[in-house]
Amino acid sequence: MENHLIGQLIELISNYKTYIFWLGTASMVIFLFSLLSIKWLVSMIPSNYFIDKKKSKFRSKYPFAWLITLIIKNILGYILIIGGIMMLVLPGQGLFTIFIGLILSNYPGKYFIEKRIVSIPTIINSINWLRRKSNKDPIKI
Repeated sequence: MENHLIGQLIELISNYKTYIFWLGTASMVIFLFSLLSIKWLVSMIPSNYFIDKKKSKFRSKYPFAWLITLIIKNILGYILIIGGIMMLVLPGQGLFTIFIGLILSNYPGKYFIEKRIVSIPTIINSINWLRRKSNKDPIKI
């Protein structure tokens, strides 16, 4: 029974070698991107983001550029979510990558969910630790 399952697994892998290679490569690229960009992304959050939610000046001054940026940001977010789901079975930080994708994407209730997640003491402490390394003020909740 076990030999039969192992044989089927080996046959499946040999039939889909190219796909597995490209999925592994995509997983590694997304992992490296998330690892290298997290400090920069955390430092870009305004320290009063969760206290004083304001309309974007960029949105009102350059609506077309804002729309293009929004589309690109959402596409990147959805790619990270899909990559994170793949990383749940492939090598990489799947849950972390899904989380970054959710932060980049726009959807109803996003601000409330972000505030709830960031208010968890271990998460806010980790975020503020990264912000200190970037010489930024801590996030206020």
